[in-house]
Amino acid sequence: MPAATRERAIEAAVELLGAQGVRALSHARVDARAGLPPGSSSNWFRTRRALLGGIVDWIAEKERADFDPAAMPVITHLDELIEGLCAMVELQSGPYAARTRARYALFVELAGDAELGEPLRRQRREFERWTERIVTAVGITDPVPATRAVMALADGLLLHRLTVDPDLEVRPTIERAIRALARS
Repeated sequence: MPAATRERAIEAAVELLGAQGVRALSHARVDARAGLPPGSSSNWFRTRRALLGGIVDWIAEKERADFDPAAMPVITHLDELIEGLCAMVELQSGPYAARTRARYALFVELAGDAELGEPLRRQRREFERWTERIVTAVGITDPVPATRAVMALADGLLLHRLTVDPDLEVRPTIERAIRALARS
């Protein structure tokens, strides 16, 4: 089976997971969603656990590529941080919404699975370190708790947009929170 088929299967699995949750995930449903012959996804991922592992790895890889700190503009001012956070929330809850929903579903599903959940947790730690460097660069004092607050704010806004109000205007909340952190 060519790599393109594997990629189609993983993309379909992420879409399925993001749209219908972990319980809907099966090889048969992935094959159907990807338009592949029955049994195709199980050629790459023999078990459901292997399929979950493939999804975790794919999500981490895509997010590293989409939000690669080396490819991002250097942020040194509060307004740039606000703009960047707004853009990230818009992307994660807009064009990347299925992937974001899938990631959250996997965080919950794999909370007790140290092995399968580690790539997601490692990715999270990388984004926390990146965010901490930005928080420090823009002059927010006490960067560790400030970073935790920024990450929690982004997660909360993402979850709200993905579940309750997809049209929520995020800028006022982000701007207020970031400016409050800068004053503290």
